[in-house]
Amino acid sequence: MRLLGLCVGLVGQTIVFCGLSNAQTNAQTNNDDPITVSTEHPRLLLRPARLRLLKRERERSSARWRQFQTRVEAGPALPEPGFALALYYQVSGDAKAGQQAIAWALRPGAELRQEALIFDWCQDLLTPAQSTDLIGRLQKALVDAGDESVSSIRSRVFAAIALYDHVPRGPQQELDRVVRGWWRGKMLPGLKGGKWMLARDDAYPFWELLHAVRDNTMIDLREDYARFFKDFPIEHLMSHYPAPYEGPDSDYYIGTMRKSSGPDLRIAALSRAAEMAMVALDPNAPESQVLQGWLMHERFALHGPMGAPYEFLWANPYQPGLSYYHVPLAYYNPDFGRLFVRSSWEGNAKWLGYFDGLMQISQDGELAPVDPKGSGPPILVDEAWVCPAQTARKFRLKVETAPNVFLVGLEPRRRYQVEIDDEEMYEAAADPGGILHLELPRSKETGVRIRPATATKSN
Repeated sequence: MRLLGLCVGLVGQTIVFCGLSNAQTNAQTNNDDPITVSTEHPRLLLRPARLRLLKRERERSSARWRQFQTRVEAGPALPEPGFALALYYQVSGDAKAGQQAIAWALRPGAELRQEALIFDWCQDLLTPAQSTDLIGRLQKALVDAGDESVSSIRSRVFAAIALYDHVPRGPQQELDRVVRGWWRGKMLPGLKGGKWMLARDDAYPFWELLHAVRDNTMIDLREDYARFFKDFPIEHLMSHYPAPYEGPDSDYYIGTMRKSSGPDLRIAALSRAAEMAMVALDPNAPESQVLQGWLMHERFALHGPMGAPYEFLWANPYQPGLSYYHVPLAYYNPDFGRLFVRSSWEGNAKWLGYFDGLMQISQDGELAPVDPKGSGPPILVDEAWVCPAQTARKFRLKVETAPNVFLVGLEPRRRYQVEIDDEEMYEAAADPGGILHLELPRSKETGVRIRPATATKSN
């Protein structure tokens, strides 16, 4: 299959794009020198090119700007007032909005991420006393390290970058700790070891982190594991349930949930924001262009008080996108043992997901769990058959158009002996999620038998 001259293929049903983006050189990453910041305010998310784009949107009085302006002027309804007001100030130059943002940041218990953005974006409005107060708050957050969740790490990186060159040592030490300790010392080894380290809800704060680090230090963390970041946007796209959800202000695609509870529209809004941030980080990558095609449906633009600031900040309606209909309907990631299959790109499609040891089926808006270790019959979803573990031990299957068969719920990384009718027996290992991928001959009923391989003792 070809995608505008860029090769697109399947390796074990994992989408492979040839000709990836030109990532920046990690100028500070291959030595032990301190990580430094040399950019001017505003540093966080509003680098000059993006700020110029947003100011042009205001000059043109675009629909995105008018929507954002309406939400800001509504005032109390804003869920993240500091972020929205400071963004409004940077784009419009309205000092009143900037001063309101500063007043919000100086309240007791203000959120660290928004405090850092306000300190960075409203720098020229701060009085000496206000600046001293905010510097003290941001410094304290760096000392009180707190938890190591992705959102917490992102917020401390924002604080460190905003504070850089305002106070000695602390910001630099925090950036070193995050890049070399948290990312390269903890997250990266886990990912390369087959452990999925990012919850779906971590996508937006993580991409904010990637933007902030790359924009200000010339370190592109994606270069440490290029294949993971190449796959991530497509996996994020495939992990939406097909049926749209009608919200009070916008329609949403809902991402995978571990429990069949009602959707959290805040999470759904940030999921779309994450996709827009992925495109903005590398707009020329093929996977970004496909994701941009997904994002261009106006029906799903964020209109509500939570989403409108993000839609204005990140959306780029002038960037062309490629149709996501080019994306194969079966996505399999053998590095982590994750599988998403759908029958079509329509809202009533049948969808199956196997992730984190869970299996779910969605169709016509109904979501149901399936026991991946059970004995139910093989499940056909357009381009793939999916067999629960007990059924997978011994079954017969006639494959017509979907030769790819995925045995799920097996013991992760366990080796199995595989017998397929009219073929020699062989050994294969389940992936880190307990999936074994087989290809069966078409147009005839074929028997399959698997059993755990017996470990051989070395002399």
